[in-house]
Amino acid sequence: MTLPLVLEVLIQGMLTGLVYGLMALGLSVIFGVVRVVNFAHGEFAVVGMYGAFILFTTLKIDPFIAMAPLAALFFVMGYGLQRSLVVHFIRRPDHEQFILLVGLAIIMVNGLLMIFGPDARHVDLPYSYDSWMLGPVLIDKVRAYAALAALGVAGALFAFFRYTQMGLAIRACADNLTGAAVVGLDIDKLYALTFGIGLACVGAAGALLVSIADVTPMLAPAFTLLAFTIVIIGGLGSMGGALLGGLVIGVAEALASIAIAPSMKTMVCFGLLVVILALRPQGLMGKRAA
Repeated sequence: MTLPLVLEVLIQGMLTGLVYGLMALGLSVIFGVVRVVNFAHGEFAVVGMYGAFILFTTLKIDPFIAMAPLAALFFVMGYGLQRSLVVHFIRRPDHEQFILLVGLAIIMVNGLLMIFGPDARHVDLPYSYDSWMLGPVLIDKVRAYAALAALGVAGALFAFFRYTQMGLAIRACADNLTGAAVVGLDIDKLYALTFGIGLACVGAAGALLVSIADVTPMLAPAFTLLAFTIVIIGGLGSMGGALLGGLVIGVAEALASIAIAPSMKTMVCFGLLVVILALRPQGLMGKRAA
């Protein structure tokens, strides 16, 4: 291994990790506010990838442009899903929530298999194989664009929660549910908005992911596990932790692919998860329980 190769791999891992972080950010937002673990998270990401694929193949819409309408569509889907289905399970035992969302995930995967089949589909962008030369290091343009777009979406989300009245109300629900209800906040509506925002992040991430990876229905369970790994490493409910966890996993996967073998990157990521849980159970940016 040469130094330029290691630097290239590190940069590629960081760029990919930011997209992973955006995907996991949706899971972290939903759990942090609604306290429901979305076990169909990876399935929604793959639906977003197929949505971007369809828009590109039928209307020639670039995935980086398609992420806006897909995010809007996923927001509506998330709002409707929470209002019509998830709301009835919020106060039920955790295992009933688990069964509901795992059942939804199974339906989604098999629906995608029926519609698209098991074959991988890809989006061949005009600049898919372009890169920049930074000294001896090559930087992939598509990954760089995807990482910048992921940072833009994440930045907009952070600004929403920090500077808008609706965002502050949602944060109030997350911090003190009883206090939020006492002052008259509509908890069910805010939960639905949060679920919609979480799925909007997933829809945007799916559009970005299809530009750097082929899409197949069987990616969905792997993405769900990946998102869980990221949010646990970063800290459950921490938005900043989701992005940091995505960076950590992206770099770990990249280094494992050249230091050991590409097939071992998943093992390395789960090994890293075990180490972090042993040393810092609350995650890198999570708060220690009182």
